Amino acid sequence: MPQSWQDIVADKKLKQQASIPKEWILKNLPAEDELNIMEFPDACGLLSPKEVEITNTHVGLLLANLARSRWSAVEVTTAFAKRAIIAHQLTNCLTEIFIERALARAAQLDEHIKKTGKVVGALHGLPISLKDQVSIKGIESTMGYVSWIGKSAERNSVLVDALESLGAVLCVKTNIPQTLMWPETFNHVFGRTTNPHNRSLTSGGSSGGEGALVALKGTTIGVGSDIGGSIRIPSACCGTYGFRPSTGRVPYAGCVNSLEGQDSLPSVLGPLSNSIGGIKAFMQGVMSQKTWLRDPSVIRKGWDENAYRLVEHGGGKALCFAILWNDGQVVPHLGNSTGTGNPYGYRPTGRPGTGTDSDLRIHSIPGFNGLLPLAWDVSPEDD
Repeated sequence: MPQSWQDIVADKKLKQQASIPKEWILKNLPAEDELNIMEFPDACGLLSPKEVEITNTHVGLLLANLARSRWSAVEVTTAFAKRAIIAHQLTNCLTEIFIERALARAAQLDEHIKKTGKVVGALHGLPISLKDQVSIKGIESTMGYVSWIGKSAERNSVLVDALESLGAVLCVKTNIPQTLMWPETFNHVFGRTTNPHNRSLTSGGSSGGEGALVALKGTTIGVGSDIGGSIRIPSACCGTYGFRPSTGRVPYAGCVNSLEGQDSLPSVLGPLSNSIGGIKAFMQGVMSQKTWLRDPSVIRKGWDENAYRLVEHGGGKALCFAILWNDGQVVPHLGNSTGTGNPYGYRPTGRPGTGTDSDLRIHSIPGFNGLLPLAWDVSPEDD
C-alpha cells in the first residue's frame, strides 16, 4: 500500500528534528501565549556570553573580526547555528538544517587563513541562510510540496557557488508558503512560521522564514526572493532591512520555482539583514563574482560605488521621498491603519518634506512611520 502524504510528511519532520543537535533542544521554551519572544535567545541560557556578543554584532565588524582571526569561522558559525535553532523552536522558521556541513566548511576557512594569513573572499566565515528554493547539492528543496520530498539537488545554484567562493558559510534553509507568491508562510510539509514580535501574527511571505530568522539574529544575511513583495513584506512584518534588486542583478539559475518557464513574472533573489551594511556586503560581494558568465540572465554590470554614493545626485544630500499611503481606490483596513496627525504627508524633522495629492485619503501602516527615521538616520558603521 502506498505511503500516505501524511506519513511522508511525518517522516520528513522526524529527519528534520534529527538534524538538530540534541543538546540544543530547549527545555525552557516560553509558553505559547507568550507572544513577543525577541529577548528570549539572549536570555535562554543556550548561548555563551561570547556567542551572545557574536550574534549581536553587525556584519561589518563580524567580517573585520573574522579577517583578523579575533573570532574563528567555527566560533561564529556555531554561535549563529545555535541561535538559528533557537529561532526555529520559537517560530518554526527552518526547513533544511545542515550544521555539520557548515562546521566542516568553517574549519576549512580557519585552516586557510591560518596557512595563508588571508581571507578566502569578501564574506569569509560569514553564516548566511537561504530560502528553501535556493538549491545546494545533496540537499532537498521541497518548496512545501509533499511530492518533492526526497528529491535532493544534483548541483548548486549559481548563487550558492558565488557565495561559497566569497567565503560564506551556509548552514540552514528557511520556510516558505507552498508555491511561493503568498504574503504569509505556511505549507503542509513544515507548517506555519510565526512573527517573533507577536507569534499570533504572520512573519509575512513568501520569504517569511528568512524574516523571522533574521529578526531573531539567527543569521547575518538571509537570501529571499521577491516578485511583488516577498522580501519586502517579511522585512516590514519582522522589522529587518530587506532589498529587492532589479531583475538580472543577482543570479537565479539553478533555483527551483513554481513557475519555471513563466518569464512574464520574473522573480529575483535578494538579501535580508539587520543592517544596511549587511545588504551592501551581499550585493557588492555577489556582483564581484561576474555571475553573468554562469547565468546568462544576469546583467553584465559589476558594483558601482559612485552610483551607491549617489555621486551624480549631489551625494544624496537633497533627496526627497514621496510616500503614497494608498491610491484612492484601495486603502489599508482601518483596523490596520492609524492616524499620523498629518494625513497628507510625512515630514521627518529637518528633512525635505513630501507632498501628496490632498484629494487622496492618506493612511499610515502601523510601525512604518517609526521605520522611516531609522532608515534615514543610519549609523556610520551601517553605511
